[in-house]
Amino acid sequence: MRDGFIKVAAGTPQIKVADCEYNAGQIIRLMREAADQGVKVLCLPELCVTGCTCGDLFFQDTLLQGAEEALHHIWEETEELDLVTALGLPVRYRGKLYNCTAVLCGGILGLVPKTHIPTQGDCAQSRWFISGADMGNTDFCIPFAGQNTVELSAGMVFRCEEVPELTLGVVTGEDFWTAESPSIRLAQEGAAMILNPSASSETAGKAAWRRQLAAGQSARLLCGCICANAGEGESTTDLVFAGHNLIAENGGILAETRFQTGLTISEIDVGRLAFERRKTSVFRPAGQDVYPNVFSLKPETTVLTRPVAKNPFVPEDGPERRERCGEIFTIAALGLKKRLEHTRASCAVVGLSGGLDSTLALLITARAMDLLGRPRSDILALTMPCFGTTSRTRSNAQVLAERIGAQFRTVDIGEAVQVHFRDIGQSMEDLSVTFENSQARERTQVLMDIANQRGGMVIGTGDLSELALGWATYNGDHMSMYGVNGSIPKTMVRHLTAFAAGQAETSDSRLAAVLRDILDTPVSPELLPPKEGEIAQKTEDLVGPYELHDFFLYYAVRWGFSPRKVFRLALHALGGDYDRETILKWLKNFYQRFFAQQFKRSCLPDGPKVGSLSLSPRGDWQMPSDAVNTLWMKELETLACAEETEQP
Repeated sequence: MRDGFIKVAAGTPQIKVADCEYNAGQIIRLMREAADQGVKVLCLPELCVTGCTCGDLFFQDTLLQGAEEALHHIWEETEELDLVTALGLPVRYRGKLYNCTAVLCGGILGLVPKTHIPTQGDCAQSRWFISGADMGNTDFCIPFAGQNTVELSAGMVFRCEEVPELTLGVVTGEDFWTAESPSIRLAQEGAAMILNPSASSETAGKAAWRRQLAAGQSARLLCGCICANAGEGESTTDLVFAGHNLIAENGGILAETRFQTGLTISEIDVGRLAFERRKTSVFRPAGQDVYPNVFSLKPETTVLTRPVAKNPFVPEDGPERRERCGEIFTIAALGLKKRLEHTRASCAVVGLSGGLDSTLALLITARAMDLLGRPRSDILALTMPCFGTTSRTRSNAQVLAERIGAQFRTVDIGEAVQVHFRDIGQSMEDLSVTFENSQARERTQVLMDIANQRGGMVIGTGDLSELALGWATYNGDHMSMYGVNGSIPKTMVRHLTAFAAGQAETSDSRLAAVLRDILDTPVSPELLPPKEGEIAQKTEDLVGPYELHDFFLYYAVRWGFSPRKVFRLALHALGGDYDRETILKWLKNFYQRFFAQQFKRSCLPDGPKVGSLSLSPRGDWQMPSDAVNTLWMKELETLACAEETEQP
């Protein structure tokens, strides 16, 4: 439960139709198994105490009394468990029968009746049950299953006293997917998890529909969804039930099982959901008509089993990654196309270093020219060698420009920089920040002045990761007339370049070869003299691995996670590649640089947003340049002082 991670489960017990005593035993066994595995929230199927296929046996008092006694036995046997459980059974009230979900935690917290009762098809329950919608939001308290007062109400919200973000709403069966689903109102009333006990029969193709439904509902409502389905043991007279269980969070499927009984377990991050709801202004609370029922759970550290990607900005390898790469190229190129049209620029000027970022900027610019129907010769690729330039990067820049079809020009800035050094009294032996930044600013001046000469536009090459770390020379490579890479993280820059190389394999082998060599070149600003002809200044040796920094950026900024939570996730996802000390070292470096370098982000040039995160000061990230990082660094110090074996 620490850091907002709640271990949850959807369970399918193996039942016998109408054998409530047997079914109670199976439910108790599954609840205890869930508790032993650290589960805090368990959802079981609709009508699982009796079985959903009892037919006209639902009219029999013997079955209904057996179900009530079974629930009494279940809560008595499990009241010591540190677990909230939702399970289904029929409930008699005022001469009518309701399809209810009982919510248990140390007793019965409440009974939630189903409101949308199907009237036809293979699950026509209206023969036996009536809708709980007629109850409205009135709270009825009835004696039931050994408790003197149990709340019976359609639309209760259940809230954890120890973790306020852990709030539960229950929608049974069809209530989950109807046009006026109660889950909408429950989410607006604060429910961060929607539990869906269901008894959906299995037919070919239906699993994909359920999967889309769970993912879509969790995305629409910014919530977690736990869908538990009836399975083996239900009658197969006309139907088969596959126990298709799903756990979804904010549009993604975390866990799924089918054609088996037992538990499907994952962790839902209610902290992440709470952040997204606070941030999303279109998600507005409906009011306080639904009174929350409070329950208590023991706070514990949740062992993580849910997938956490090493490279959260990059989809897994396969069709999705290729589709994403093509999409990003198109979005960025369309942004530049519009700007070139609007300014009537005669050409696009790109500073081409032979590194990854400038390569991507050139590829995007070429795509923009194609979209405009203009020749790629309207691109001027400038290489500006100086003290740190190697023959490898210089050669790659020239070959790349030629294969793309751009004009290519070399402007050696070494002499100009030396003159500048003499003017300001900078020694050539002093390899300080002045030595480095003077070269970057001279390159920017050359780019700007040549663009002025030609009536052109300077295309920026800096990426999102560099902006986060401030790894750019203020008013040097930090500046351009339009920054096409500004919202693309370094890990994605690499995959976009690899994607372009793959596309070129069949049409231009020389272009593919130079792109592959650029991918193999160490990331470097090349501002310090080479050593024996090789790059002496490697960025990741200085600021840390971009794989780590992109991970930190995604969770610290996109999701607003605390340093402690970011560190915990990094250990979970990347602990096999980096040790604890290394991750913590670069996480400290990230927070130090992120706060200190905001002034560079406060005056960024325009550029297109292509993903879920941008650091543009014009809407996506608004932060004062003099904000203090004391609270964040203090939290990191507590992590540094913790024992290595301690779970963060």
